[in-house]
Amino acid sequence: MAGKTRIWTPIDYDAEGKQSDCLRLPHSTDLSAYGFVPIPLVCIKNGSGPTALLIAGNHGDEYEGQIALCNLTREIRHDQVSGRLIILPALNFPAVAAGRRVSPLDEGNLNRSFPGDAAGTPTQMIAHYVCEMLIPMADIVVDLHSGGRSLEYVASALVRPGRTTGEHEQLLRLLRLFGAPISFVSDGTGGGGLTTLAAAAQEQGALALTTELGGGATLSKEGLALAEAGLKRLLKDQGILREVAAEPAPPTRFMTVKGHSAFVYARDRGIFEPAAEIGEEVVGGQIAGRIHFPDLPTREPEALFFESSGLVACRRAPSLTERGDCLFKVMADLDAGPERASHA
Repeated sequence: MAGKTRIWTPIDYDAEGKQSDCLRLPHSTDLSAYGFVPIPLVCIKNGSGPTALLIAGNHGDEYEGQIALCNLTREIRHDQVSGRLIILPALNFPAVAAGRRVSPLDEGNLNRSFPGDAAGTPTQMIAHYVCEMLIPMADIVVDLHSGGRSLEYVASALVRPGRTTGEHEQLLRLLRLFGAPISFVSDGTGGGGLTTLAAAAQEQGALALTTELGGGATLSKEGLALAEAGLKRLLKDQGILREVAAEPAPPTRFMTVKGHSAFVYARDRGIFEPAAEIGEEVVGGQIAGRIHFPDLPTREPEALFFESSGLVACRRAPSLTERGDCLFKVMADLDAGPERASHA
């Protein structure tokens, strides 16, 4: 919702140099009547040029991006930048501090809260600030994600379908530059749809790229290395980073998510026994896994099957499963040109 943000910061986004402080998210509690929640923020500006908004910790239990951005803020000097870097390595800081996907302050899922509300819950206030204050300054937005506690993901990067052929071609180019093993196009079916940071950025005309770098609330060395190398390639290409070494991008496999049929969901509560690994090629009709029922030991396990053929992009990490939990997502090769792919 429109309105004046209540979040503030002593950082001057237009000032030259390297600044490190935080956003102040007002939060009144029993023991802190006029307190704030600190959200770490770094701004590096040198002259004129494009602005990149780099975010991690949108979900608090996803770690590769958080470490990658912390490493980047320490490594990059002011004189290596042409333009501006705005870096938030722990955007949903309450969730980051708690090691949770959602905020312990309001149970808000930040990446399902855009465009937010200036007078809403803490999570809605963060989303509103990003939409109203940060995205309008950005030419490119990178939101670093992983699978968190509930999912294990193949290392990948993704974009939303471009609204025009030209925009879509620019987004595919970003995927090639980032250089993930898998790159996919998704409109958010089965996930956040139009309520994500990437959707909010696209609505305002910024190019937005998201990642999935690992999962299981652990740290993937492969995912961390990909985040660091991919970011440097993107920033050098945009002309924002100078004199910083960046390895050439390796080949990427272009894929897409074909609607709800790409997902396998639990239909009952029980213990999930997977029958496929992430990165495995599967075919429609193949068994995906079984749900076991230890409270009813004579009951036969329920078999679940893949509806779509393709590559297993992610798999549920916890074995204990409730009805409605996502167990698998399958991606198919993107065999259309950019014009058709924009509607995938």
